[in-house]
Amino acid sequence: MADNDFPGWHGTTIIGVRKGGKVVIAGDGQVSLGQTVIKGTARKVRRISPGGYDVVAGFAGSTADAFTLLERLEAKLESTPGQLQRASVELAKDWRTDKYLQKLEAMLIVSDGRELYVITGAGDVLEPEHDVTAIGSGGNYALAAGRALMGTDKDAEEIAREAMAIAADICVYTNGNLTVETISA
Repeated sequence: MADNDFPGWHGTTIIGVRKGGKVVIAGDGQVSLGQTVIKGTARKVRRISPGGYDVVAGFAGSTADAFTLLERLEAKLESTPGQLQRASVELAKDWRTDKYLQKLEAMLIVSDGRELYVITGAGDVLEPEHDVTAIGSGGNYALAAGRALMGTDKDAEEIAREAMAIAADICVYTNGNLTVETISA
């Protein structure tokens, strides 16, 4: 099969919501190859504790690539304990300039409870303007739903769960098998 014939992996929606002194990162469990669901219970949101500081991370894209990036982020956090912004910027710089890392196809949402960032291979470390961010196949649907729900009396977890349910109803590459992690400031 030629490279251009490969149907490609799809399927992930990750959302990060900051509200009321808490950050919730939620992700679905679907991995698809073309039109086939390969797995419906993948775990794409993880808690790491480098240097004794908790960080929650969610990833979209290639799983192996994302794990490589999470390991690199953990190493950056171990060398700069409690400094998520600095570790994220250092990871983004490495990702953009290292020939091996440049080939990695994934994105990350990370939070330590205070800060919330999206890290991309283009060298971006983005903090959401409206305390909601989302990535992946259904990311735009989850982001729109999350933004609409921010003005309600719902807490961060309720917003994340409801936004993910809406994304799962719209995006065929997103399901309702959620992994949800909450972290406080």
